[in-house]
Amino acid sequence: MTTPRWFQIAQRLQALSQTGLSFALNDFDRDRYQQIGEIAVDMLARGSEMDAEAMRVIFNAQIGYATPKIDVRGVVFHQGKMLLVRELRDDNRWTLPGGWADVGEPPSLATEREIQEEAGYKAKAVKLLALYDRNSHDHPAHIFHIYKVFFRCELLDEQQNLVANIETEETGWFDESELPSLELSVGRVTLAQLQRFYAHYHHPDWPTDFD
Repeated sequence: MTTPRWFQIAQRLQALSQTGLSFALNDFDRDRYQQIGEIAVDMLARGSEMDAEAMRVIFNAQIGYATPKIDVRGVVFHQGKMLLVRELRDDNRWTLPGGWADVGEPPSLATEREIQEEAGYKAKAVKLLALYDRNSHDHPAHIFHIYKVFFRCELLDEQQNLVANIETEETGWFDESELPSLELSVGRVTLAQLQRFYAHYHHPDWPTDFD
């Protein structure tokens, strides 16, 4: 299952509105692009449970040429088990450590930082496992278009140094057979993706997945 086509059209309309407003040369064009943005808000609000005014505030805060957002995730194995963290925000479910990539930070370093901040482990990104278009995978729809970047990372130190943070509640190492029984934060990662990364673990010579 992928993000519904109508939802992807609304994402595209929002991006066209944002980009158009950033480069419009006169009030007539600005008015047209604002109307396109309102169509996107109306589509998303009518077709989902999202609040129109909340979306309007988020969209109005976006400026410049619209591009996909980047979500980075670290895939760490130790003794045949995969590292997961349980998120405090949103749904309080399990996912790979990660989050939005920061401006000025390479994606590999962003992933390593997220692992240390959320799981308390120092790790090194060693291979790009997958670059996915979020719309093409079994995630709940998101108002923005997102690319998901998954790095295979190796532990640099088995000692955990978990400090208090506002993002994760606990960490755990899970065998492949345990994954189907976990409550996953499917907005961040899906069972099929975790199983695919286990397949990569068993076949380290496989090339990177991409959409």
